[in-house]
Amino acid sequence: MRLPVTPTTTLWRELRDRVRRRYAAGRVVVAVDGLDGAGKSVFADGLAEVFAETGDAVFRASIDGFHRPRAERYARGRHDAVGFYRDSYDYATFRRVLLDPFRDGAQTAGTTGFQLAAFDVARDAPVESQWVTAPIDAVLVVDGIFLHRRELRDLWDWSVWLDVPFDITFGRMAMRDGSDPDPDAPANARYRQGQELYLSDARPREEASLIVDNTDLGHPRIVGRS
Repeated sequence: MRLPVTPTTTLWRELRDRVRRRYAAGRVVVAVDGLDGAGKSVFADGLAEVFAETGDAVFRASIDGFHRPRAERYARGRHDAVGFYRDSYDYATFRRVLLDPFRDGAQTAGTTGFQLAAFDVARDAPVESQWVTAPIDAVLVVDGIFLHRRELRDLWDWSVWLDVPFDITFGRMAMRDGSDPDPDAPANARYRQGQELYLSDARPREEASLIVDNTDLGHPRIVGRS
């Protein structure tokens, strides 16, 4: 089913077409990065849907399906910002069960399985393995925070940074999670400082293929790179 024409879906289709002009066939991996609360999941879902409109085989994953166990995430302390940035996700498993086999399957369509999630953070337990396969031509759209870390950059064929200020993202998270909307609230220190560390360390705005201002969810707009 085709999505209605809106400013948002028009932008998604423009981004899809940009990716397809560069990668007309084969396995393509697209990353949607941004601060927590930037609108990554909805944006990535929509991008996947417009790829599907043109007949592409599309798969969706989130880095949130590859959390590390709670004991590892909080090993530096429950409120430690460095731990939030460094220890939240199991990137080795992410590559081993999703990215590497997805890439390998470009030569052996239908025979190399990959796993779209490996861990349930709410249950603090691994998920039951569900292996899927794909045709030679397929698109994988991944969303999540910290996706332009140095050890991840080579995984993406194309990437988007959703640029949204902290006051907006924390307000959205407050509506979503019932948290404090003030970015400077003590309860938010771990998350704000961890993401500030990421911005300084990885410079995702400079590494992304494209920067999209997603402050107005109804009217996202391209503001940088090509």
